Amino acid sequence: MDIQSIYQKTIIFAALKHSENNQLIPDSQLPYVVHLSNVAMEILIAASNTKEFDLNFATQIALLHDTLEDTTTTTFDELELEFGTEIAEGVSALTKNGDLPKEERMLDSLTRISSQRKEVWAVKLADRITNLQKPPKSWDSLKKRKYKNEAETILEKLKGANQYLENRLRSKIEEYEQYLD
Repeated sequence: MDIQSIYQKTIIFAALKHSENNQLIPDSQLPYVVHLSNVAMEILIAASNTKEFDLNFATQIALLHDTLEDTTTTTFDELELEFGTEIAEGVSALTKNGDLPKEERMLDSLTRISSQRKEVWAVKLADRITNLQKPPKSWDSLKKRKYKNEAETILEKLKGANQYLENRLRSKIEEYEQYLD
């Protein structure tokens, strides 16, 4: 299947799942699918700057990366049936384990991501790149600083994933300083 068909099938699935609860990007009226398409855009550009990169796989992971974590009806089995085991496992690795204490969730996810293909690593980098925009108004100074520190941890733990995205994330972390008090 060509990348355009893969993109269309996957974004429609993800958009429907995220719209079931009218999920929006925080502090906006934008549908959540805008975030998903922004992550996929980072992947599309990274692929053109990276040798030996499975664009089809990475694009599906990018568009689906929050379906298990942020929707109420999506299951691993459904992803596996619709997109295959490898896609479902990649999305699962990107999903924080809600049964763990909050402070352990990111490191657990990064450990699971590290056992996946580099394209899954790239999606995590792309996700954080797109999230390092102006923080929600409801975030206090401590939350903003923690988010930046978490981005630095992601960059450190996923070093070697994708040079292009690592450079982009490093730059976004530097730009994010303007939001810290």
